[in-house]
Amino acid sequence: MTEEENKLIGRKFRHFKGNCYRLEGFAKDSETTEEMVIYRQLYGEGSLWVRPAKMFFETIERDGKMIKRFELLEEKDDASN
Repeated sequence: MTEEENKLIGRKFRHFKGNCYRLEGFAKDSETTEEMVIYRQLYGEGSLWVRPAKMFFETIERDGKMIKRFELLEEKDDASN
């Protein structure tokens, strides 16, 4: 894991559809070795999800605008969150 990836663990992200998630960690797919992101929904049951890192961090087009699929939420003090 890179230092940059390590800094993202525990950080909150907002999906382009509005819900918030916490990045829990990184893993590799056992068949392809593709890097995956493990993240937890911060609503409802708090379920864990996994998605390819390439997809998690990609920019997508919606309504003619380029936006991040998951946007890092900058908070003044998120060390306690």
